[in-house]
Amino acid sequence: MVSVAASRMLTAASTTAASLAHRRPLTCRATDSAATASRLVPHPADLIRWVRREGGFVHPNLRIADGDPYGLGVVATNEIPLGSELIALPSHLLLRFDRAPESDGGCDGPHSTLVELARRVPDELWAMRLGLKLLQERATTRSFWWPYISNLPETFSIPIFFPGDDIKNLHYAPLIHQVNKRCRFLLEFEKEIKSILGNVSLRNHPFGGQDVNSSSLGWAMSAVSSRAFQLYGEILYSDKHKNIPMLLPLIDMCNHSFAPNARIVQEQNMNSQNMSIKVVADMQIKQDTHVLLNYGGLSNDFFLLDYGFVIPSNPHDHVELKYDEALLDAASLAAGVSSSSFLSPSDWQQDILSRLNLRGDEALLKVTLGGPGLVDGRLLAALRVLLSSNKETVQRHDLDTLGSVSEEAPLGTSTEVAALRTVIALCVVALESFPTKIMQDESILKTATSYSTELAVRFRMQKKLTIIDVMRKLTRKVKKLSEMESTARN
Repeated sequence: MVSVAASRMLTAASTTAASLAHRRPLTCRATDSAATASRLVPHPADLIRWVRREGGFVHPNLRIADGDPYGLGVVATNEIPLGSELIALPSHLLLRFDRAPESDGGCDGPHSTLVELARRVPDELWAMRLGLKLLQERATTRSFWWPYISNLPETFSIPIFFPGDDIKNLHYAPLIHQVNKRCRFLLEFEKEIKSILGNVSLRNHPFGGQDVNSSSLGWAMSAVSSRAFQLYGEILYSDKHKNIPMLLPLIDMCNHSFAPNARIVQEQNMNSQNMSIKVVADMQIKQDTHVLLNYGGLSNDFFLLDYGFVIPSNPHDHVELKYDEALLDAASLAAGVSSSSFLSPSDWQQDILSRLNLRGDEALLKVTLGGPGLVDGRLLAALRVLLSSNKETVQRHDLDTLGSVSEEAPLGTSTEVAALRTVIALCVVALESFPTKIMQDESILKTATSYSTELAVRFRMQKKLTIIDVMRKLTRKVKKLSEMESTARN
């Protein structure tokens, strides 16, 4: 007769063996020397065939291909007409976190444990929540999504996986801060997960009893941040929708362009049985051309941090500065502009600065140079106000007018020229804050370097080129205004 204790041991061993037979290892490499990382497995499933088999649609003239300049992507094998449906995914193919963390009913099971882990993730790192679900599916041998997961990269070229020296090589404090913040989160979250899962039975373990560390968590978060789309889910009120991050098999292999040839169309609400996600051709797509989507008007900070690439001449790129009155005073002096208002603004000027949220305990002091607006509207408004001595003239304009670079000298030509020259001087300060020059960066890129080093150098080069572009455009405006002022005098 088998004792009760022995029986329990045999049952536990059987359960463990069954679990081990239905899981996949979560190990991953931290870095890769190539721009295009290898797939998660040497011979991944045929993703197009899987999508079609599961009721999705893939245009017969599409294939998955490697190659420059986009790396792995979806490519046309023959010409595809404007308006053609390229890819369509039914709702059951979308990988998402089915249950919001706050709506958990407290039931037992792996999903309940996963919800508890997701609750520990801050909102700004939403990718980690869906990443937990992705990691769970990766750990399960019989996962419905394995044909999709097997095609994911083994590693990602984003800064959290850079060697320490290449994080420093970014030479840009705002991005370095974000990278370090994410790395600290992953290390702390690993400890939290180990603490929670240490008391969870194998039956309720979301990863089949496997160890989850910061490296595997980083892989999952990177896979989601670089591939997920924010699409609307349930209707909330007044026809507003709650955005839900989702992984879209095959669609997420379409690369980015600010001049895309296709777009995503979501048909019906997420709660509808007939809901589908489609990619439609917005123009004729020629043979051997990549299907391109616009990921959004993002700066290179987001593109590198979340996607692992840098866009040359990105029209949405910008440089962050701190609004500092002493720095403004020094910049104005360097520009040949004299004003005591930078360090000692009058009461009415202080009031406007408070309305611009540049003064006071809750002030938001981050301002930017570059992007579509060229100069941060709050910064430009502040400079125009501080360089003007005419209270009545200033108060005739609203804050939008005072902060618009397209407004031609709302407070007079002399004030405008002084404000723009001060911004140009700030650009010089920002440019000199980088420890290398553009020529040095170009020289580094010509030598044999790792891919992470190349990305870091290209990133900081684009920041410098953005600053230079702002300087050139503002210099042209100053020249034009000065000529107008000279003509008016004569």
